[in-house]
Amino acid sequence: YMIILSSLATGTIITMTSHHWLMAWVGLELNTLAIIPIISTMHHPRSTEAATKYFLTQAATSALILFSSMTNAWDTGSWDITQPLTPPSHILLTMALAMKLGLAPLHFWLPEVIQGSTMTTAFIITTWQKIAPMSLIFLTMNNLSTSIFLLMGLLSSLVGGWGGLNQTQTRKIMAYSSIAHLGWMATISSIMTNILIMNLLIYLIMTTSIFLSLIISKSKTIQDTTSTWTLSPTLTIIMLLSLLSLGGLPPLTGFIPKWLIMEELILQNFNLLISMMAASSLLSLFFYLRLTYTTTLTLSPNTTQTKFKWRFYPYTRTMFIAAPATISIFLLPMTPLILL
Repeated sequence: YMIILSSLATGTIITMTSHHWLMAWVGLELNTLAIIPIISTMHHPRSTEAATKYFLTQAATSALILFSSMTNAWDTGSWDITQPLTPPSHILLTMALAMKLGLAPLHFWLPEVIQGSTMTTAFIITTWQKIAPMSLIFLTMNNLSTSIFLLMGLLSSLVGGWGGLNQTQTRKIMAYSSIAHLGWMATISSIMTNILIMNLLIYLIMTTSIFLSLIISKSKTIQDTTSTWTLSPTLTIIMLLSLLSLGGLPPLTGFIPKWLIMEELILQNFNLLISMMAASSLLSLFFYLRLTYTTTLTLSPNTTQTKFKWRFYPYTRTMFIAAPATISIFLLPMTPLILL
């Protein structure tokens, strides 16, 4: 398991640090091959199906990236990532990166794969696996189409809002939440890359906080979250605040990226676009609020009189949740420092 995890980390780091298209492709390939066994560890038809879907989509995107860089090298003679791309290459690259991240309309694999894997694997897919493609977008943004990314960002935030409304599984809710957040990142990527990096970091921290809460409380469905209070009252408060932060409510950290992106897009006169995205973030906020409602404000009808869950594993590792939970709640006053 440690070998697989270290290969996963190595793949991402190779992609992030490369300036040669071939090395970037090698990193992405290593990353994909490392996570396949992690997804299929359950030995269950659902996880095998999820691993197969993940492999097919990621192999296709890696092939597209390799193909776009090869056609570019034929035309220009350069393998450098930061050099301008020819039009066919940049169209292929945009499609590949959007599919690798799970941006709408190429998002269909993401909720299925996440639903078929365990909570921990879903956590890795929604956080760590976004870093490599995002770093490629960061490197090639000058050569990619601004209007396509703005359109994809708008579509993703709408799909992330609408798709999550009808879900009862927490993993699928987190998948649609991920699509919506990536939509916000895609819109700002072509305008201000430093806000993109900041948004990505804040998204990673907030998602980490939520997933650790769900892993500790073993909440796979919305119904499961109703018994979180029997495990730990503190955890219910952390989940409440982290979910509201993920929705982007003002006194919390999640408001920073939304505020800055809105401000920047209004400066660029994208008024209609940002109005639609703000409306779609209300859709996302609805299903976060539904989760907070079941977690902290209701008691599910139960027959047992006990106030505490049976603790079969009394030493749950709650230490890791402290830092991400704190950062995902209290970071708003630090905004000027983050921007510098």
